[in-house]
Amino acid sequence: MSATRAPGAVPTAPSKEPIGPQGMKQTRSPKRLLIYVLLAAGLLIMSAPFLWMALSAFKTSSELSASPPVWVPTEWTLDNFRDLLDKLDLPLYFMNSVIVAVLVTVSNLVFCSMLGYALAKLNFVGRNKIFGLVLGALMVPGNLMLLPLFVLMSKLRLIDSYAGLVLPFAAGAFGVFLMRQFMQSIPDELLEAARMDGAGEWYIFWRIVMPLVKPALATLSIFAFLGSWNNFVWPLIATNDPDKYTLPVALATFATDPNKAGGSNGMLMAGAFLVVLPVLILFIALQRHFTQGIATAGMK
Repeated sequence: MSATRAPGAVPTAPSKEPIGPQGMKQTRSPKRLLIYVLLAAGLLIMSAPFLWMALSAFKTSSELSASPPVWVPTEWTLDNFRDLLDKLDLPLYFMNSVIVAVLVTVSNLVFCSMLGYALAKLNFVGRNKIFGLVLGALMVPGNLMLLPLFVLMSKLRLIDSYAGLVLPFAAGAFGVFLMRQFMQSIPDELLEAARMDGAGEWYIFWRIVMPLVKPALATLSIFAFLGSWNNFVWPLIATNDPDKYTLPVALATFATDPNKAGGSNGMLMAGAFLVVLPVLILFIALQRHFTQGIATAGMK
């Protein structure tokens, strides 16, 4: 239906201000422009080391040592990656990192979800005290746990094994806290209706609750995978056998060995680029769920 105009009314020119997604006019104030400029500058500063690393992986040796520094390579080359593969058993270390990171991520999703569901939706004696312990664990620096963990893994004879790399991080206080906060938003009436229909707690947990917390699961997946993939200190302590090295440990050992790296910054940049690449792909794939999970958890 077309809009009607009163007789004699002077037609007005349409507004040139942009219309937002909610139909509200967005003003181009100097303050907003200043915020955009500051955000763009911050993004550029934060991403500069990553861009330098990624571009340096494709530079020739002459461009790597050029003065003044060359940002964008004029001759793109894959020689750094070929030399790295010749001198470092990259597939073995890559597979070690994948196995450890995937097992840590899956175990975090299972155990943190189960404990989060119990703390959010089940009534039992000591529930609040257990949640208090979870909050207390968040305040303990992780480095303080390295020595007790090493002694425990040594007594269990799990040093130089995948179990020794995975078990200490199979569940975390942050994951439990995140899942508990997210599951609290699920209406209790929905779960009570399922119980009245004869559904058990296991069925309710897997078939009703878990599909409703996909954003939290995606967020926890990224944090758990990223934490395990980038973990350097614990794999360095818990492995003596080079065949059990993860990528960060293998790359650091390679960089400090003059007989292998030979001071080649190109190979080191290529290795660092390959370490970052899987995490970047995972983040891009789960970005929508990750943003939703962080935003929703922040409103609890």
